[in-house]
Amino acid sequence: MTGRKVTANISLTLDGRYNGPGGPADLGAIVPYATTEVGRNHLSRITDGATTALLGRLNAQGFMGFWPSVAEDGNADPRDRGYAKWLVDAEKVVLSTTLTEAPWDRTRVVNAPTADVVAGLKTEAGGDILVNNSASVIKALLAADLLDRLYLIQCPEIAGGGARLFEDGLPGSKWTLTHLETGELGEIAMIYDRTR
Repeated sequence: MTGRKVTANISLTLDGRYNGPGGPADLGAIVPYATTEVGRNHLSRITDGATTALLGRLNAQGFMGFWPSVAEDGNADPRDRGYAKWLVDAEKVVLSTTLTEAPWDRTRVVNAPTADVVAGLKTEAGGDILVNNSASVIKALLAADLLDRLYLIQCPEIAGGGARLFEDGLPGSKWTLTHLETGELGEIAMIYDRTR
């Protein structure tokens, strides 16, 4: 093992959901907090030490359709550009059962269980492995107790429906709060490190 940490970032509502009752595209309770000072500071923090982006297929398609243009946009917030440039330049590993080859540079597609992919990545040289907003990947890593750090933004809204990140049946685990920042809209950015 190389000592690479596995980190994950996601935003959740007060009732623990990463989307609303309308399904994956229902982000009305999440999106307003992504462009706040706290949200953008959080975005610039999640890539610290990371050299690999681990993504699910749907997230990869959405991200690679959006972020590369931000990397080139001189009018974009510098924190957004920083994340965009990181994503474009980083090694990307996309988990997919349907893609056979990657349409993006510096990307490989893998059709294998998440835990196996992460075990392989941890034997390779590099910095930390970041899962940004790919809920299916984060859930698999939580179930296998393979996450070392959680970057969370708690959005001050109750969605009342939608998908939850922390479902029943996860193995018990203890986490240490290592960063806390509260925004003007009531959003809270947190970093939790796994206590082992």
